[in-house]
Amino acid sequence: MTHVSKALLVLAVLGLAACNNPDRYGAGGAGAGGAGGAGGAGGINSSGLGDASDPASVAYFNQTLGDRVFFAVDQSNLSDQARATLAGQAQWLNTNRDYAIIIEGHADEQGTREYNLALGARRASAVQNYLISQGVTASRMRTVSYGKERPIEVCSTEDCYSRNRRAVTVLSMGAGA
Repeated sequence: MTHVSKALLVLAVLGLAACNNPDRYGAGGAGAGGAGGAGGAGGINSSGLGDASDPASVAYFNQTLGDRVFFAVDQSNLSDQARATLAGQAQWLNTNRDYAIIIEGHADEQGTREYNLALGARRASAVQNYLISQGVTASRMRTVSYGKERPIEVCSTEDCYSRNRRAVTVLSMGAGA
């Protein structure tokens, strides 16, 4: 790798890291009450996710139920553990109908970009189909595949790869279902 390539890579990493600071606007900024945020009102904490002890909060969904499921190598089949997590998500979504979801499909860094985008799409669809089978309205969901483009960790070990083979359920307000 040339020095110019290394420098560009470092700049790109630093730029992405700067975009990943959820408290970048402080207590009154867009991330926590400013520009349409909900910070400080109705039991919502400074991250805007609510209190993890409140069963109707996004924080409860993410931390208690789990917002992600994992997959085996080159697979989009749901494991028993994944189905258990998704059953909890479905129950929560059926109770909290004001939320829509985006299901993100991800893959590890092995394989081509095209293969991993298709695999991520199959993983997201598997999650969507399971949630539909549990009564969640299809119109509240959309799927997106990131393939290997958004890893949780960048590494070359099976333990690390396994954390990147996932589907993530991201909540957003405004389903109106």
